Amino acid sequence: MASFDRTYRTLATAFCFATFGVGGLVLASIVLPLLLLIPRPARHRTARFLIQQLFRFFVALMEGCGVLSLSIVGAEGLRGRGRLILANHPSLIDVVVLMSLVSQPDCVVKGQLWRNPFTWGAVRLAGFIDNQSGPELVEAAVASLAAGNNLIVFPEGTRTAPGRPMHFQRGAAYIAVRGRFDITPVIFTVSEPTLTKGYPWYRVPRRRPRFSVHVLSPVSIEPLLASEPAHVHRARWLTGWLEEFFTMQVERHGPPAV
Repeated sequence: MASFDRTYRTLATAFCFATFGVGGLVLASIVLPLLLLIPRPARHRTARFLIQQLFRFFVALMEGCGVLSLSIVGAEGLRGRGRLILANHPSLIDVVVLMSLVSQPDCVVKGQLWRNPFTWGAVRLAGFIDNQSGPELVEAAVASLAAGNNLIVFPEGTRTAPGRPMHFQRGAAYIAVRGRFDITPVIFTVSEPTLTKGYPWYRVPRRRPRFSVHVLSPVSIEPLLASEPAHVHRARWLTGWLEEFFTMQVERHGPPAV
């Protein structure tokens, strides 16, 4: 039975990813030409709404097919506009889950997704921020938040390597410091390593993984910055603080019970 279950979940995972790929191609080949006919701000808003709905469908599909199970605590903390949402990144689908929960999501994405045939249409339609844009990244992020979008950032910049500590880049801290934005932390934990860095999608775990998402109370930025008066060091100091905070929270919440 265990062997049959694992084989089934491998096939179900393949089906879900194929569905995701087809959705990306449809966006690029059919929706993109239509949205190009409307002004850019409306185009971005419409694309982000469509992406949120498609990601909701994809998450529901993965749950319905038995690929994973998902529990969410504190989802109401993601409501509203202009939120800077920071999350740890243990799995490939973290961004999909998080964007399915957030209205008008914006995201800092890897440069390679702008060239991937399955994702380039979506990231261009939505006007997401390229993480290879250098100093312009911070200004684009601040402008997006000021416009009322909810910006999702994974401070590690990539998925956490299994068994290794988290290491944060400074981009998220620069955004928070530059715009004086409070931070909404989101903690992902998973019962079984799956879709992690360095593991192919078809290497499914022995048991169905259980994902847990904890949306924590916002962290006010002003008291934090007040404790580090040297302006030139604030982003570096905040990066270290966030790294320690997220490490502690991941350990506190721990992997969900199987």
